[in-house]
Amino acid sequence: MLLKADVCVVGGGPAGLMLALLLGRQGIDTVVLEKHATFLRDFRGDTVHPSTLGLMDELGLGEQLARLPHRIVRRLRITYDEGTFHPVDFERLRVAHPYVMMLPQWDLLELLAAHGDFALHRRCEVLGVIRRERRVVGVTARSPQGPVEVSAPLTVACDGRRSTVRRALALRSKDFGAPIDVLWFRLPREPGDPDGLAGRAGDGRFFIGIDRGDSWQLGWVVPKGGDERIRAAGLDAFRAGIAASVPYLAGRVGQLRGWDQVSTLTVRVDRLRRWHVPGALLIGDAAHAMSPVGGVGINLAIQDAVAAARVIAAAFARGRPPTQRQLAAVQRRRALPTAGTQLVQRVLQRAVLSPAVTGHPVRPPLAVRLLDRYPRLRTVPARVIGVGLRPEHIGGAAAGRCRTVERSEG
Repeated sequence: MLLKADVCVVGGGPAGLMLALLLGRQGIDTVVLEKHATFLRDFRGDTVHPSTLGLMDELGLGEQLARLPHRIVRRLRITYDEGTFHPVDFERLRVAHPYVMMLPQWDLLELLAAHGDFALHRRCEVLGVIRRERRVVGVTARSPQGPVEVSAPLTVACDGRRSTVRRALALRSKDFGAPIDVLWFRLPREPGDPDGLAGRAGDGRFFIGIDRGDSWQLGWVVPKGGDERIRAAGLDAFRAGIAASVPYLAGRVGQLRGWDQVSTLTVRVDRLRRWHVPGALLIGDAAHAMSPVGGVGINLAIQDAVAAARVIAAAFARGRPPTQRQLAAVQRRRALPTAGTQLVQRVLQRAVLSPAVTGHPVRPPLAVRLLDRYPRLRTVPARVIGVGLRPEHIGGAAAGRCRTVERSEG
């Protein structure tokens, strides 16, 4: 199958679909290749922050988003043996949505897919890039119907931290390392449980709990590579660790009946030195893998997409694809908020999370105690997490409404 488009977007995640929606609304012929049949995958980034909620309003999709099943989180609390602390308060933000919406990512993606004018090809896995005279001019892929080739003057990689395009282009990155990994799993939520977003540190373990309404999405933060040690100790020891650290879950840990219910996130923090080559641009996790700290990855990727769409649309409005200089402008604009956010994540990993998973009791860090003691200070982390260091906005033709042409089988 041969497809032609102005822009080929690789990856139907938040960055890919937001970019395609914005480009399609400005009359740019856009194809999205998504290797999975559906968006339904567990333990994805499900936090929709105030900055993204504002963008959805600007797109005219805020009301539809609000009608989807979700939970609202207004504060973050962390419980240590010394007590419970509240270091982050989103209600102090002067924004339209002073809270985080906990929403299954697949619901957000389906909403974006339903309100754009682009061709979405599911079950279409990209295998590599096509080059002509050192310029990327498209990609090769496979679908259930056979080989697929997409010809496009611009390819945008939005295919995550394991990006096929990134690997094919052999782009160099700076790896900052990460001292932690996370084991994700679910347990039922019962009446009387606390609500919202909560951390629990004690006995050398750190847990994060995300309120899903009828269930908890739970993350056990472990030292880098600690997954193997925990699994080797057995499921009984795993359940006992949960019960010891989060007592109100003790009566439910028996519902973890196998390791297939536990997913390991190998945490990476890196950033490409160059996000572009002639004919191709990388954004989101494909350009910069983020730590799960703060749950900001999805929102940073969407901000990248908005910035990229502005540059790409301006180039096509003049009748040609973006030049290298124009693609570099996307990186220049997004490099500072990316680097700044990663720096904050790395500091929190070292100062808060890493000490809490050493296997020894730990006191609340000074920063956590100060934020709890002086409520006005809680606005600072709330703004970094909820709004970001350089929020983007949508205007002009991109605010219109169009449709999606979807081809489920590629």
